[in-house]
Amino acid sequence: MRVGVVVFPGSNCDHDTYHAFKHVCGQDARFVWHKDSDLRGLDAVVLPGGFAYGDYLRTGAIARFSPVMRAVTEFAGQGGTVLGICNGFQILQEAGLLPGAMLRNRTVKFLSQPVHVRVERDDTAATAGIPVGTVLTMPIAHGEGNFYLADDELDRLEQAARGSDNLLPLILDAAGSYATVGEISDRLKAVFGEYRES
Repeated sequence: MRVGVVVFPGSNCDHDTYHAFKHVCGQDARFVWHKDSDLRGLDAVVLPGGFAYGDYLRTGAIARFSPVMRAVTEFAGQGGTVLGICNGFQILQEAGLLPGAMLRNRTVKFLSQPVHVRVERDDTAATAGIPVGTVLTMPIAHGEGNFYLADDELDRLEQAARGSDNLLPLILDAAGSYATVGEISDRLKAVFGEYRES
């Protein structure tokens, strides 16, 4: 698989993401600068974590206007796989590729800690090869991890969590509630966002 890792001014997890795909997973990875608009030859595009453009206005609000985001939108529209991690998730939301918004953590504190996630489906690009029921330990580090949707949209996604193509309910809170969605995807199961609610 050929993976493009997008680099925005302020990204700070781009090299970690590149290393994970290239050296840990053995994939052909390359960096894609935020001003690039050519994603030809890629099988997947990853928007990594960090603080794109410093997140001065609203997280992801400026990054969504980068030339690369027009290319990412077209890539996704053609069925290309797109993964947004942390800040990348927020950028995909701002670009309209994923629903919802991220609000300040309920504790109004920055959180940096491991969380446990359970794989609920294995029929997506993000979960292929991981058995359903597997519990993974993943790190979080964020101040805006509170996933928000209007009630009607949240109801639709909760219904989707019970078996359609719109939601990948990987992440459950301590009470097991789907209302704290950690990973969502589009209808084609090709655009993913990964974020941990707190």
